[in-house]
Amino acid sequence: MKLVTAIVKPFKLDEVREALSEIGINGITVTEVKGFGRQRGHTELYRGAEYVVDFLPKVKLELAVDDDQVDRAIESIQKSANTGKIGDGKIFVTALEQVIRIRTGETGADAI
Repeated sequence: MKLVTAIVKPFKLDEVREALSEIGINGITVTEVKGFGRQRGHTELYRGAEYVVDFLPKVKLELAVDDDQVDRAIESIQKSANTGKIGDGKIFVTALEQVIRIRTGETGADAI
């Protein structure tokens, strides 16, 4: 089992969710986060004063998937979140040692 964590632009959330749903992945956790990468933020004008926005709004998606679904999940996220512009985001994949469904006590892939 793997934990796939994706950081994407907020307006791409619905597209990513739909793409994951199409391949049979329904359970995701979404968190609104702020951050920056190579783009280092940008400058904005507010009431005549220019200021730097260092941390840009992003959306963090976390999904636990079985090993046989990892590549399809990554591909779906990558295609649906891509705008071709800087700041599209990143995907991280980490190993999950154990998953337990609290309600039923199921473990492993059955708990996903």
